Amino acid sequence: MKIIQRIGLILFLASLLIFVAVFSLGRFSLTTQVLGEVVGKANPVYHFLLPHAEPILNKEFSNQFSFVSELNRIMENANIDLIQDLGISESVADEYTSDVFTSEGLQALKPEGYPDSLWRNFEDQISWMIGQTYNADEFKKRIREFNHHDLVIGYGVLNTKDIVFQLTKASTVGFLVEYRWLFIFICFILSGIGAMLYFIPQLKETPAGIKNNGIFFHAATNRGWIGVITGTFLISFYVVLYWFPEYLTNWVVLVDPLSRAVSGNAASQWFLYGFLYTVAMLVMGIRMLVKYRHSKYQQVRTVSVMFFQTAFAFLIPEILVRLNQPYFDFKNMWPLKYDFFFEWNIANHVEGGTLGMFMLVWGILLFTVGVPVLTYFYGKRWYCSWVCGCGGLAETLGDPYRQLSDRTLKAWRIERWMVHSVLVFAVVMTGLTLYTYFTQSYSLLGVSTYDVQRLYGFLIGAAFAGVVGTGFYPFMGNRVWCRFGCPLAAYLGLVQKYKSRFRITTNGGQCISCGNCSTYCEMGIDVRAYAQKGQNIVRSSCVGCGICSQVCPRGVLRLENGPDVDRTQAGPIVFGNDGVIKLSEELYNH
Repeated sequence: MKIIQRIGLILFLASLLIFVAVFSLGRFSLTTQVLGEVVGKANPVYHFLLPHAEPILNKEFSNQFSFVSELNRIMENANIDLIQDLGISESVADEYTSDVFTSEGLQALKPEGYPDSLWRNFEDQISWMIGQTYNADEFKKRIREFNHHDLVIGYGVLNTKDIVFQLTKASTVGFLVEYRWLFIFICFILSGIGAMLYFIPQLKETPAGIKNNGIFFHAATNRGWIGVITGTFLISFYVVLYWFPEYLTNWVVLVDPLSRAVSGNAASQWFLYGFLYTVAMLVMGIRMLVKYRHSKYQQVRTVSVMFFQTAFAFLIPEILVRLNQPYFDFKNMWPLKYDFFFEWNIANHVEGGTLGMFMLVWGILLFTVGVPVLTYFYGKRWYCSWVCGCGGLAETLGDPYRQLSDRTLKAWRIERWMVHSVLVFAVVMTGLTLYTYFTQSYSLLGVSTYDVQRLYGFLIGAAFAGVVGTGFYPFMGNRVWCRFGCPLAAYLGLVQKYKSRFRITTNGGQCISCGNCSTYCEMGIDVRAYAQKGQNIVRSSCVGCGICSQVCPRGVLRLENGPDVDRTQAGPIVFGNDGVIKLSEELYNH
């Protein structure tokens, strides 16, 4: 068995190394054909790009960094030309004479011959200034933002990050493109086989159950050098994914055939991310099935998150795109999907016809009706531990790091303030978004709704949920995002704490204070303190994963759904030996 495990480990590591090496296998050559296909020869911006691209046309690059650097130079110079030709001069701000900023005064500043479509876009971006005391410095600031951001996007093409990514991907040539299916087999299928060869022998080699097996002495699971390398890799991946996708094009090219087979479209960095996310959950989910094979509850729960991620989060949305329907994850909802009420998202669903309207109504009903009803009966575990993709990744890929969650009182206080602050931020941002949608005003009390959306997307949607939420698994445990940042977890937790039938009951008389329950609690709850007192565990942060019950050697803890009682008091002493979800006779009689 040891030999099979070693072969599996070698196979997995070799496939992983080849996958990483794909980064350096691509060769790149920009042609007028590629430039025309990506930008569109009929697009006026094509003529801004072509003169600056001529020095590297048909020249082959073996280094992706050099090629991307050249493309960035082309974009920068083309954008300068675009701004000089179509940008608004800051000098118009000095021409305004009135003390109050008005729409009439703004219209009078329109340069002669300036395109109406661009001017309307400019008016939309500064409409919030109408009616306010005129501030020339603020006006100039908004002109600069329009010239360097909105003009480029509004005109359709010179969004530097997006166009550089598309050009880099379309310019990829050589060995990687010709043998993509071979690399798919090596990088994904062989790595999966290797992982199975490593995990499955544990079925016979080790007895069922969870043991104190040296997790605090292993370099991978106790912030050792392997954990540091893993965490650094995850953080780097998310940083590149969100802000430098042009450097991921080799991996995107690799999965392009899979994207075309599922959605009918070329792969983007988001398809790559969804695919890798799903593969990681499936492979590590099988590990969970092996590790927790003694518990039916854990088996079913693991299969559930694997199914919802594969079907609802990955395949169904891609198939909907193939059917010319809006991309939609039926299990995702506001405020986790923070852009649910963004104007472009609502427009996509409205334009999607009957199915699109159903998606919009479904999403609203899910968080307004589904959350309180399902959380009342089953606690937040129905979503956080059985459905959610973030929770699913934490439970599978992040399981080796669950013991690293901080259990101190200080961490609990920080957790409460942070997660509820993010929820308030999400509510305020959504309120401003809806205000803009219904009034077509882009400002409220001098605050730009666009700026608030952009700030939330950067801080919470990308930096917190992605970079910190997953990248910090090996440093702070597997539920960093769920504990400290997820606004939906905060919403679910408030319902669970004050109005839910779910609880974890305890039998303090049998607790031996081994501390296994607290050690393995991914949410940083001191479960042992509750168990010693025989108190029900009713915490807004508890996701009902049930691992505390599985690691208890005395059967002190039990997950239950019971009558709605006073949730601030200790519950009755209940004897249990596993995480089976059933109500004891003693609790019914309470």
